[in-house]
Amino acid sequence: MGVGVSGLSAADSQFETGLNDVPEGCISSIYMFLDPPEICKLARLNRAFRRASLADFVWETKLPSNHRYLVKKVLGQTPDSLCKKETFARLCRPNRFDGGTKEVWLDKQRGKLCLSVSAKALKITGIDDRRYWNHIPTEESRFETVAYLQQIWWFEVVGELEFEFPPGSYSLFFRLHLGKPSRRFGRQMCNVDQVHGWNIKPVRFQLSTSTGQEVSSECYLYDSGKWIYYHVGDFVVTDDSNSPVKIKFSMMQIDCTHTKGGLCVDSVFICPSEFRQMSFD
Repeated sequence: MGVGVSGLSAADSQFETGLNDVPEGCISSIYMFLDPPEICKLARLNRAFRRASLADFVWETKLPSNHRYLVKKVLGQTPDSLCKKETFARLCRPNRFDGGTKEVWLDKQRGKLCLSVSAKALKITGIDDRRYWNHIPTEESRFETVAYLQQIWWFEVVGELEFEFPPGSYSLFFRLHLGKPSRRFGRQMCNVDQVHGWNIKPVRFQLSTSTGQEVSSECYLYDSGKWIYYHVGDFVVTDDSNSPVKIKFSMMQIDCTHTKGGLCVDSVFICPSEFRQMSFD
């Protein structure tokens, strides 16, 4: 009896299977339903899972529909020179273009596109007059520098962007800070002595696109010492938009009955509207 049982166990052991026996095609099919971070974790299990994670058709589903445009414009390469996994990995890094004044990246979790425009790419009234504005270095900006307003009567900031976005709804923000940031003895400081005038009249924000969308809003600037994302408005890119969309945006407070000052203009931030409830910093 004992010999029979032993023989049966030996026979069964010949048909035992493990993760190494799962066909790569099956693994790749499963990957298509997972987020990129989950794929990367599973790829560490063994060689089969790692090889399956390299399949182009897996990462094709994670990339935005405009990824070929991004590779050419942002990475400066031909789309077919990179495998799809490498394309996704490189587009997830912050990539600067247009002389380093703009930065674009993909959200690693969902492959959604985000874009930032530095203050140096904006048209700011009086920016060349040191009596009104200065560019100051700071570690609190992804562009390492911000435009700081000391005092002015006519406040106006205007920007334009022409870019090919994947279809979807997008939100546009101005990233602003009341007070002058600095660092002392290794600690972040904020001087609010020059902050004034923003509680008298609201700032007017405007957004328009080449597809005929327009939106405007007004808001008082608030909370000195904090970086705030002021929502300008939303715009929609439709499925049939296979060409770049031109966007114009602005913020102004041109009531010349009083001066205003003590404001840092860092950048303009564009992200999918579904990200609006997220904490950006």
